[in-house]
Amino acid sequence: MKNNIHKTAFVLLSVLACSCSTPKVNEQEQVSARPAFNPNPTGAYLSPEESMKTMHLPEGYHLELVASEPMIKEPVAIAWDGNARMYVAEMITYMQDADASGEQEPFSRISLLEDTDNDGKMDKSTVFIDSLLLPRMLQCVNDELLVNETNTINIYSYKDTDGNSKADVKKVVYRNDTYGVNDANMEHQRSGLDWNLDNWMYVTYDPVRFRYTNGTMKADTLISGGNGQWGVTHDNYGRVYYSKAGAEIPAAGFQINPVYGTLDFADQYSAEFAEVWPIMATPDVQGGNKRLRPNNTLNHFTAACGQSIFRGDRLPEDLVGDYIVCEPVARAIRRAKVINQQGKVKLENAYHQQEFIVSSDMNFRPVNTATGPDGNLYIVDMHRGIIQQGNWTKPGSFLRHKIDSLGLAENVGHGRIYRVVHDDFKRGPKPNMLDESSKELLGYLKHPNGWWRDEAQKSIVTRGDKSVIPALRKMAAGESGFFEKKPGHLARIHALWTLEGLDAIDKNILSAALKDEHAQVRRTAVLISEPYMRKNDGQLMQQVGALANDADYDVRVQLLLSLYNSPSEKAKAIVQEILEQNAANEMLTATKTALDNNEGVRTYGSKLGALAQADRELILNGAATFKSICASCHGPDGKGLAIGGSTMAAPPLVKSKRLAFIEKKTAARILLHGLSGPVDGKSYSSVMPAMEANSDEWIASVLSYIRFEFGGKVPRVPTTDDKAAGFTERKPLSPVVTPEEVQEVRKENSGRNKAWTLAELEATSKKDAASPGASAL
Repeated sequence: MKNNIHKTAFVLLSVLACSCSTPKVNEQEQVSARPAFNPNPTGAYLSPEESMKTMHLPEGYHLELVASEPMIKEPVAIAWDGNARMYVAEMITYMQDADASGEQEPFSRISLLEDTDNDGKMDKSTVFIDSLLLPRMLQCVNDELLVNETNTINIYSYKDTDGNSKADVKKVVYRNDTYGVNDANMEHQRSGLDWNLDNWMYVTYDPVRFRYTNGTMKADTLISGGNGQWGVTHDNYGRVYYSKAGAEIPAAGFQINPVYGTLDFADQYSAEFAEVWPIMATPDVQGGNKRLRPNNTLNHFTAACGQSIFRGDRLPEDLVGDYIVCEPVARAIRRAKVINQQGKVKLENAYHQQEFIVSSDMNFRPVNTATGPDGNLYIVDMHRGIIQQGNWTKPGSFLRHKIDSLGLAENVGHGRIYRVVHDDFKRGPKPNMLDESSKELLGYLKHPNGWWRDEAQKSIVTRGDKSVIPALRKMAAGESGFFEKKPGHLARIHALWTLEGLDAIDKNILSAALKDEHAQVRRTAVLISEPYMRKNDGQLMQQVGALANDADYDVRVQLLLSLYNSPSEKAKAIVQEILEQNAANEMLTATKTALDNNEGVRTYGSKLGALAQADRELILNGAATFKSICASCHGPDGKGLAIGGSTMAAPPLVKSKRLAFIEKKTAARILLHGLSGPVDGKSYSSVMPAMEANSDEWIASVLSYIRFEFGGKVPRVPTTDDKAAGFTERKPLSPVVTPEEVQEVRKENSGRNKAWTLAELEATSKKDAASPGASAL
């Protein structure tokens, strides 16, 4: 569907986030004196040093250059191994001109960068893997690097066994060749592989998460579909954050874990939060004039991506737990406070009508952020003129005119990685985890830098080293034992999840954790207790039930999530108690609705029973595509998406006249060639892109699903009384569109190279109806 991640600095990758308490500093402050506004910026190339002079940060903060061209080119994502060596995914063929020439050629790579003299700047670069097709996901697991490329969901492990910093061993860890992939637009595909506290790796788009066990990836289906576009991250307690550039949503999916369903609130951030504040004119927007202020600046998020939650220890404490998200069209990075109000999470800009980091360099294109091993915040700057993918830069488009007039296509093949530092702090030490024992890694589970805690947990779990289980049990119980003093609540949480990852959790550990003094430890214990509750363990159910009136709303919400599907009568009674006693709490009542909807999706197949098997399969294939691509803009329920008071980026599909069963060609034309201009009297900030590069079967499956799910009702079969009144027998119309029907529409419009307008479609539809031998098609 429309889903134009266009604006996304295309599709990118992962990181982290914190949320479960009111922030230490909640007032909206000014960054500092406002920088001078540049009304006439140019696309001229600036060196890293020159570019950094255009950057504006709060007082006390500044940038340090970590790496730049020619060491790296077109960087989109970074990941560190346990010894702080940095892997960089480089999309070498991405938009090398406005026509996306050669974009699908396998010339991209992953480079391995090293800081050999420990001065904080990378001084050694090796091509770790070459001849890749636009690598988009990477995750370090001990001495392996997990990688996913564009146009496939397959994931491979790469390893250097001879010490020359180049991969010489490659093996498949997840393969799904039957999975339908949209290879027509590389922006409409997954990103992520964020290893969360729960030992699952989360991705965008696809309704799945992965667990790495014994050298293979185990997939777990997310019933209500995937979420987000470029970027997925987690906080100190495992809350997952997505963003949706195509729908112009800077943050989404963070209220509940996606395994339980989908839940967002229209007011989880305000309309003011959705506005962005560039310090120069930014006319190169896909949305056209409606997305520009009178001073030619971007007025609203349109390319949110690469988010993280800062979890480091070498920047001011009031930054810890804040949500960081890139806006490459605005040449800016937003910092937001994460506020928990009785279990419901809301975001607020940390500054009044200003951004955390902003630049007047037109080629500054931040596309990813991450907390680094040294405790600072890292920024991946693709540093290029064009950031939107070729579907939105076609000749004649608003964006193409801006690209050509500003000379934005000229700047390619560059890239920078920056470190955000503060005057009052020094960089943290470099880790050496790959060479340390599991026992030594245990000490890092209490590290103040979340990167160290995550890396230590991941390493111990993937090693499968059972020798540390006794120490982990003591740590989870809060005993000093391994440490000089009692481990903090974050160490206890990581110890619980490390035990879970080693399959070493038992009821005694959970019983103690359910009584822990810290709410997030209790919440974690409830979540890890789910397997016992599914088995209707009476003892543990009793202990869990005692938390129904817990003082912390996050604990109550997790109880509802964890007990909802339990067959136990005791569990049902606890759920009922929670709902009755919290009837006025918006988060708990909305969570119940989300769980109900998730169950509805789980049993969705019953609606398809009357259809032929081939039709059923076509619709189900279309449902998977819709949930992974189209729902990002049209909404999973087809009602469109509007959060924070913003207008919808794409029109709703529910009750759309274009989905009436009596006529199929209009919907097929829209999907094949796109739609621009007002729809039913309303204007939207984005156009529906052309999907004609996809196969006839792909187009047919999506059309069949949206007609089946959101289209017009099947006309009833006339009764005897109807026939007596002159009606004739009619066969109920089917929502299914066949590949052959798509092929017919494709041939009829083979010469078309621009998006339809609604007026054109209506005129063409009338011609269809008036033509001799016109059919329901």
